[in-house]
Amino acid sequence: MTPGFHHLPVLAEPVLAAFAALPAGSTVIDATVGGGGHSALLLEAHPDLQLIGLDQDPTALAAAASRLAPFGERVHLIATNFAAYVPAAPVHGVLADLGVSSPQLDVAERGFSFRLDGPLDMRMNNGTGETAAELIDRLEEKALADLIYAYGEERLSRRIARRIVEQRPWSSGARAAGGGGTAALAYLVAGCYPPAARRGRLHPATRTFQALRIAVNDELEALETLLSRAPDWLAP
Repeated sequence: MTPGFHHLPVLAEPVLAAFAALPAGSTVIDATVGGGGHSALLLEAHPDLQLIGLDQDPTALAAAASRLAPFGERVHLIATNFAAYVPAAPVHGVLADLGVSSPQLDVAERGFSFRLDGPLDMRMNNGTGETAAELIDRLEEKALADLIYAYGEERLSRRIARRIVEQRPWSSGARAAGGGGTAALAYLVAGCYPPAARRGRLHPATRTFQALRIAVNDELEALETLLSRAPDWLAP
């Protein structure tokens, strides 16, 4: 198992139930293979199953390769975003476990968590694309506020966007080295809330971080692509 990426499948029973009626010799796509937890369950439950595992996170894919190695040639892992994938032949099921995983949150350098200080990255594939810091430096204040409201349902989006813009730049090396990462952003967002509202069950930065992560990774567009294409992938 790749250090720092142990995937515990929390939806084990629902996943097994959803795929219980697979015919013999089926092929299933795990569109977000992660550490391979759900895939391993399906491979164990269906001894002749072929599985195609997709993930854009290199660390997750390495963990999946380690965990699924005992299943040999029944497993085919591909480094890609599921929105960019088209199977070569019809399949019998598609599984997608969306969002950020605990292993990604637990590594400060990934920039997903406001509880651990790290760079404002938030990319699922940290080898390509725009970071969260670059995104918030690029957007105009109104566009940033609209993004935080639309993707995070954050009612204080305009106040938060204004404060973020006032503290630019976020993506400079000097800023990051001086404490301009996730902890600084979380502190800024919390400061936009009245004192009494900062002590609730939900951390004040939760919605803003969610919105930025969704935007950085084009998550909603990718999901729309998957939902529109997946029915055409399925065998009759």
